[in-house]
Amino acid sequence: MTALRTIRLIAIDSDGVLLNDTYSPVIERFVTKHGGTYTAEVERGVWGSPQLAAGQNMALACRLPWSAKDTIAAFFRERDEYLKDHPVEVLPGAEEMLAALHATGARLTCYGGRHREYTFDTHLGHLAHYFDAEIPYVDVNDVRPGVKEIVRDVFGLQYHQALFIDDINRVAEVCKALGTGFAGVPAGLPHNFQRAEMERTGVRHTVQDIRRIDQNLVQKIDEELAAGTHWQGLD
Repeated sequence: MTALRTIRLIAIDSDGVLLNDTYSPVIERFVTKHGGTYTAEVERGVWGSPQLAAGQNMALACRLPWSAKDTIAAFFRERDEYLKDHPVEVLPGAEEMLAALHATGARLTCYGGRHREYTFDTHLGHLAHYFDAEIPYVDVNDVRPGVKEIVRDVFGLQYHQALFIDDINRVAEVCKALGTGFAGVPAGLPHNFQRAEMERTGVRHTVQDIRRIDQNLVQKIDEELAAGTHWQGLD
């Protein structure tokens, strides 16, 4: 492939892109179990938020007389039950996608809302050779969505030099605001609203199968970022 002109970093969300989504099904179950209605607004306010913010928003959605800390603790107990029948797994095509992205020459990092030992070392450690040797994973729980922090604070790059791959539209919104590259893998379970949200944001590139995020797509996004057209005309 032709050398990339602009992209120096590809940041890949862990849950929902490399790993199966074991959070949004539990959020939906938790909210409805406690008397709330699962809506696009609830999904937006909980999924991808820092843990205490997610707990607060679930408590509000369900009118629970609990603190944010107690609510998120109850949520994680619910998720532990869910994992007994739906364990965390690497999604089909993940290694194929990583191999293609690694071949572009850009640095690859993974990010998520849990600490590295839980998310990366436990579930993705066997794929670590595809990721940046110095910074293979960034915990963004305290700074979600974390685009600015990953690009500027951790890697010291300009916003247009990075490409993010995520299943949540909130990340797309921030990438658009900052002029950062974005490719969406919108969450597609029946209760999810992310595909419609990404369409409203104006995401140009979405896929259902992560194997479609290949060198050709990265090259196309790189050209758009170099020309300043990646988000142009999408307001």
